[in-house]
Amino acid sequence: MKKPCIEANLVPTLIPLLESTDQEMLLHAGRAIGRICYDNRDLQEQLVKVGVITSLVRILTDYAESEPLVHVDLLALCNLADLDTAKEALSKTKVAEQLVKQLRRAENHERLEMVFEILQALAENDALKVQLVEAGVQEVLSEILLRLQGSSQAEDTCIVKAASDLIVSLLLGDGNCVRMVQLGVIHQLLDLLEKHVESGDVSVQHAALSALRNLAIPVVNKVQMLEESLAERIQALLRSEMPPVQFKLLETLRMLADGQADAAEILGQDPMLLNRLVQWCNANDHSGVRGEAHRLLASILRHNRSQEVVKAIQEAQGVKHLVSMTTSKHTALQNEALDALAIASAIDLGDLRQEIEEDKIKETLEQLCSHSNANVVKEAVTTLQVLRGETPH
Repeated sequence: MKKPCIEANLVPTLIPLLESTDQEMLLHAGRAIGRICYDNRDLQEQLVKVGVITSLVRILTDYAESEPLVHVDLLALCNLADLDTAKEALSKTKVAEQLVKQLRRAENHERLEMVFEILQALAENDALKVQLVEAGVQEVLSEILLRLQGSSQAEDTCIVKAASDLIVSLLLGDGNCVRMVQLGVIHQLLDLLEKHVESGDVSVQHAALSALRNLAIPVVNKVQMLEESLAERIQALLRSEMPPVQFKLLETLRMLADGQADAAEILGQDPMLLNRLVQWCNANDHSGVRGEAHRLLASILRHNRSQEVVKAIQEAQGVKHLVSMTTSKHTALQNEALDALAIASAIDLGDLRQEIEEDKIKETLEQLCSHSNANVVKEAVTTLQVLRGETPH
């Protein structure tokens, strides 16, 4: 029946009825339009063009308590939200506030899933992302995750996964990350992490850490995150025994230390963290965790060139791991390790002598001088010169 309805131009006739104040009329007009336009992209684009988005947001605002109308309205948004033109139109409305309100009101899985589907589509638009955070979506997500914490029901697990994915989507892109930090998202994420680290809900921990890692990329955020003691709070999560969480944790700390001497100093003088890093450097069963532990160790040295940090890493027996990192299959990792060793050698040669001889680092460096990668050769030569007391050229 769809085809004759479309050919008879029924849709343009129905659209003005969405301006009605009669709830029955709205309900039936909305259902009819939804069914005729379902799975028809051209018709959906036409609907957006003639301003249906404004009508849908108005209905959601004026009849937020009417279950049948809200259901029809959300279904319509669900069908249209993937269109770029619809996202553009929605970004000029107050849809974010209304969707957050509906997310808070949702009492069953079906409604939650529908709202999540719309939000996930809208989170692809930068303006809408910020509007959603300003409307407090992350607080509602945290509440939902805490409410379902520890549940083993399949339906609850789906919702937890959807909420976690949405948190990550909201935090992609530098511009938004800066705004999100200003809005105080970090502490909400950390609260969420701390509450879930015990229950072992890996998808939530992983999502929150992915979000934190994205937040730690812009330089302006690194400073604020340090001022808000992010490094200390993340370290409390080091007791996690889940490799995916450990991996993200290490990656987030490395992002935080990148180019930030203060962050690297905080991390480099924490014996608990350094001991954990050295343990992870030996984690043979998880190469990703092992690689990230090595990279964070090198990063701490490369970004904070103080004697105290070199000494702390030595005491934790981390130097031998930097030496083994110079023989990695990945040239980027080799360069990071050589750079860190050159810095450590220049700062603290006296104490390092014995360790260098024990770990046969000179032999390793001499071999690397004939490496196929020019950067590796350059770093190896520089480190050797430092060790021999020569001035690097």
